[in-house]
Amino acid sequence: MMKRRQFIKRAAGSAVVAGFPTIVPSSVFGENAPSNRIHHGVIGAGGRSRYINLGRVGRWVNEGSVLTMEDIRMVAVADPKRRRADSFARTVDAKYGAGSCTAYQDFRELLERDDIDCVLIATPDHWHVPAALLAVRAGKDIMVEKPLSTSLSWAKALREEIEQTGAVFQYGTQQRSYSQFRKACELVRNGYIGEIKEVHSWCPDMSQQFSGFHHPPYGSTRPEVVPPGFDFDMWIGPAPMNAYTVDRCTNLGAYHIYDYSLGFIAGWGAHPLDIQQWGLDMDHTGPVWIEGRGVIPPPGSLADSVESWDVEGEYANGIRMRLMGERVARPVVKSYHYTVRDHGTTFFGEDGWISVDRTAMYSSDRSLAKAEMRSSDLRLPVSQNHDRNFFDCVRSREQPISPFEAAMRSDTISHLGDLAIRTGQRVEWDPETEQVTNGVNTQGSTLDRELREPWSRVLEI
Repeated sequence: MMKRRQFIKRAAGSAVVAGFPTIVPSSVFGENAPSNRIHHGVIGAGGRSRYINLGRVGRWVNEGSVLTMEDIRMVAVADPKRRRADSFARTVDAKYGAGSCTAYQDFRELLERDDIDCVLIATPDHWHVPAALLAVRAGKDIMVEKPLSTSLSWAKALREEIEQTGAVFQYGTQQRSYSQFRKACELVRNGYIGEIKEVHSWCPDMSQQFSGFHHPPYGSTRPEVVPPGFDFDMWIGPAPMNAYTVDRCTNLGAYHIYDYSLGFIAGWGAHPLDIQQWGLDMDHTGPVWIEGRGVIPPPGSLADSVESWDVEGEYANGIRMRLMGERVARPVVKSYHYTVRDHGTTFFGEDGWISVDRTAMYSSDRSLAKAEMRSSDLRLPVSQNHDRNFFDCVRSREQPISPFEAAMRSDTISHLGDLAIRTGQRVEWDPETEQVTNGVNTQGSTLDRELREPWSRVLEI
């Protein structure tokens, strides 16, 4: 039987009736025709998902949201918080018409639908890979928010599934679709600052969010009654079961509780690390050693991921790297940079430096900002809209701008940094075998985690 995504690709072709070409309205077989639309499902209806799909969350407006794409139809949304799923579906219905989008609390019901071609997974981090595995097995293409996984072994299972099925995967590190990041990486890779010696990446740490908890700085640990309409067991999913608290199942709880994340070292660090890897042409590999120092909240705290960090490492070719939280990074970056922001990636070459963040590209030689690329220069793929790039690849079956291996390799740096901080040891790593080679005890680390029953079966199938 022809799969829906194959039908979508073919439906845009010439219409033929009884062997003769037939003139039909463009609305029937055109790019945006109902028969040619991509049907999109959404797993997780929180702020990030609303921004990508609906175009608005708080004061942030996304004018290129999925809701503005005429050839895409959001037909389903799943979230364990019933009110949130229903609200999302109502917004979609206001655009497409009543009953266009169905709300679920269990995303597995969404995945059972044959009319859905692809899904966005914008859940808490601990659900990214389990949900993605089930989606790929259900025949869906996937866009997965960052970071990739709370366990490297889970991510390896997803890699195998994608390789076997040919599913399209897009990683939610949208900076590759910003022009300044692409230009910075092109200048670096084409030698405009000479041979690269070192790279700095930094991002916000937990301290920027202390005040957001109901009980600052690390959240309330007092058990509370689960609110009506909230499937708490589904939210916890493969993670260890713990009592509900007012801070556990919020964005901040999902960002900073170690059962559900690595903290901002991965959740925010994924962005500058992705650009670091892209600029160094390291999407296929990573550092050979990592060491780090960091601050972990006191025992018994609700938020217990690494809250501040300073991680260093080295690639096989001798390029050094440093990943920092903002409190560590600000004085370091200020020592050379004329504009210091809370995130960024700086490449240091023999002939100067290039730095980039979501505002602009900067360089020691300010004329580089207007430099014209040479005709012989290597050029990187162009994407003007990260989500649009994903949908285009769902049609074409080409590789999106943020492919799986790039996600896996940048994510690995965060996992190794976390391990180095928690053990206090240098972690020597073989990027080929993806194994620790110097005997550091990885038991209980994020290199491998158990899944709570019955979700452990997700990795066994």
